[in-house]
Amino acid sequence: MTGHELGHVELGRAEVGGVEIAFRRAGSGPPLVLVHGAALDSRSWEPQLVVLADELTVVAWDEPGVGLSSPVPDGFGLADFADALAGLVEHLGLGPVHLAGLSWGGTVVLECYRRHPDLAASLVLVDTYAGWKGSLPADEVRHRVESVRESLAAPPEEFDPTLPGLFSEEPSAEVVALMSEMAADVRPETLALELGIMADADLSEVLPTIAVPTLLVWGEADARSPVDSVARRFAADIPGAELAVIEGAGHMSNLEQPERVNEVVRNFVRRHRTG
Repeated sequence: MTGHELGHVELGRAEVGGVEIAFRRAGSGPPLVLVHGAALDSRSWEPQLVVLADELTVVAWDEPGVGLSSPVPDGFGLADFADALAGLVEHLGLGPVHLAGLSWGGTVVLECYRRHPDLAASLVLVDTYAGWKGSLPADEVRHRVESVRESLAAPPEEFDPTLPGLFSEEPSAEVVALMSEMAADVRPETLALELGIMADADLSEVLPTIAVPTLLVWGEADARSPVDSVARRFAADIPGAELAVIEGAGHMSNLEQPERVNEVVRNFVRRHRTG
């Protein structure tokens, strides 16, 4: 592993299973590992990485095929993303960890828990899915697949990986700038891979098997993973799960209402501290 300091955030790299994974790390204390959504990277967790590092070891990865990490090998699937995440945690010597995932990242976290249950001290699932197939009506899945395929087929100068309905209202200039920076770095081949995985993934049977404390964080106005049809099913199916509905937030609740999200995550981790 190599790294250097950028302020108090360490930029590191680790080789896991033949894939080089980049990550950002800050703070000390119980470990919280953050898993970003599709068309995003570790920068999407900046408000959490900076603020929660005052009492936690916070790690945000660039998943394989994203950001500063190496491309995904041929045949890479959901299990491989999950195993890479587990491998990074083990490489850093952090487990068991509080494992948090946003949107597509939450699906990766669920698969990681299914394959490596001893790795997780708790789960924090943010505006996510049990895979699209596992959480959405079939016609909605078809619509999303067609929409992303149209975007991927556009000429490079017209390619826009930003999905509609991410925010409850017009985001701040700072968030717009951050989203634009991440969008400029999206690799279409990785987004296409994630599209196929999400469309076929159904991890709904994993939910009742979760045996660690679980926090569900959902934007009240999340149009992509609605509270009533998705979050409340998670809350009903995961034993003992806590649901925190964030007012004034859509699908990117951690960026739209970071203070509130940080508060509920901090309080949850304090009640379920590790290490």
